[in-house]
Amino acid sequence: MKIYNKLVRDRIPEIIASDNGKTCSTRTMQPVEYLKALNKKLQEELQEYLESGEVEELADLEEVLRAILDVKNVSYDDFESIRIKKTNERGAFKKKNIS
Repeated sequence: MKIYNKLVRDRIPEIIASDNGKTCSTRTMQPVEYLKALNKKLQEELQEYLESGEVEELADLEEVLRAILDVKNVSYDDFESIRIKKTNERGAFKKKNIS
């Protein structure tokens, strides 16, 4: 059995198991380890987006972002409020300015 030792989406073990009886072993991480794994996954997904430019990779980034917010006990609504506050104070990136 190949060992990947990386964070995978929740349904990946069952998807692997449904592929001609392959096996997949998993364990549940503790919070500190989980946050480290999420940060690593965030970097991985960002790199995949930068290399491909595919919107699908942005969806993966969003999923990791939501998991990080959950670990930090920040609701997505609260996060959105933080984003809006920063946008109101500092603007967005719509004007395409470079300085």
